[in-house]
Amino acid sequence: MIKYLKSKLLASFKNKKINVFFLFVLLSFIVLLFIKLSNTYTNTIAFKINKIHIPESHLVLNDKSDKLHITLRSHGFNLLKYYFNNPEINIDFSENISKTEDYYVWNKHQGYSGINLQFPKNEEIVSITPDTLKFRYDINAVKQVPIKLLSKIEYTQGFDLLDSLRVVPDSIKIIGPEVLVSKISYVETDSIKLKDIKANINMPIPLKLPENIDGNLKFSDSKVTVYGEVNKFTEGHLKIPVSVINIPENLTIKYFPKKVYVTYYTSLSNYNKIKATDFEIICDYNKIEVGTEYLIPKIVKEPNMVKHVKLSQEHIEFIIIE
Repeated sequence: MIKYLKSKLLASFKNKKINVFFLFVLLSFIVLLFIKLSNTYTNTIAFKINKIHIPESHLVLNDKSDKLHITLRSHGFNLLKYYFNNPEINIDFSENISKTEDYYVWNKHQGYSGINLQFPKNEEIVSITPDTLKFRYDINAVKQVPIKLLSKIEYTQGFDLLDSLRVVPDSIKIIGPEVLVSKISYVETDSIKLKDIKANINMPIPLKLPENIDGNLKFSDSKVTVYGEVNKFTEGHLKIPVSVINIPENLTIKYFPKKVYVTYYTSLSNYNKIKATDFEIICDYNKIEVGTEYLIPKIVKEPNMVKHVKLSQEHIEFIIIE
């Protein structure tokens, strides 16, 4: 037992020596790294080009090979960040760039100030290559297309939509090559299904944007908001006069009933506002089917405040008076 304890103590002592040794090695490495990174270096770094503020009417064709090689002079600490990500540099197409019939042309003499502003003051630009970059462009088509809402909404009994659903925005702008944009006549929303709704609707919905494989299409919005005012509804009944039109001048007819009931749904807040004069029911004599002795009543006028309007009967009997 004594020998076992002795061996454990010796092993522990040796491990501590090893741990202390590695700790000193690590500290030495950190100190050396700080010394190295505090020195000034001059390095050339490849920056991916990020094109910004391109006019809507133009499409700059993608060229992933376009890069700016910028030589920077600064402390190692400042340059270190460029080696841990894919650095990008912005080229602004709204200023300090010229345009030919086929190309946008950027050169470092015109664009130097715009590049320099993207670096902190403690990072000095030594050189930029290449001196000139050309970006081929094409003419874009700009088209405003409507949004088509895909929805299936079931309301709690006694509740309904006060007006129609509103989509905001109700259209989006699509920018891209004419051959692609011309094929798009509308954009659908994702399908929404709601049940037992008795409160106002206010919800964002993503759009089903057309396939954009090469990234040449641009869309002003990727989602819309759907609004709907939901209210408690009740059933109403009114007796409405029936009129007959297009009776031949040489005929006199009698028809009955002279009035029919209409049934409708409306919100509680609008119930007392609805009057019989808000409705109009007519029968067109010219539309009598051969062999029949009745007229077909049609509602030709109804207030916006009502839904699901129905007539109490489908036929109006008539007789011709000699």
